[in-house]
Amino acid sequence: MTAYDEERLAKLIRALPPAPMGWVRAAQELPFVRGELDEIVARAEADAAFRERLIADLEGALAAEGYERDPAVLAALRARFTSA
Repeated sequence: MTAYDEERLAKLIRALPPAPMGWVRAAQELPFVRGELDEIVARAEADAAFRERLIADLEGALAAEGYERDPAVLAALRARFTSA
């Protein structure tokens, strides 16, 4: 494996294309919605029926339960439940 010094690493990172704006916005918003996200995940872990509704229709299940359908929360939940 080749060892890179800090200058070489900085040059390589600068050569990368910028992150998509959707990724940037989600990363900025996620700390603000972490509490709600944690609550939904904990409930899904404890309640199999709720978890199945989330997997079948994420937005519909959240709306039916009165959760705000924040884009950052939706993206994080999709990633969480598709990898489970």
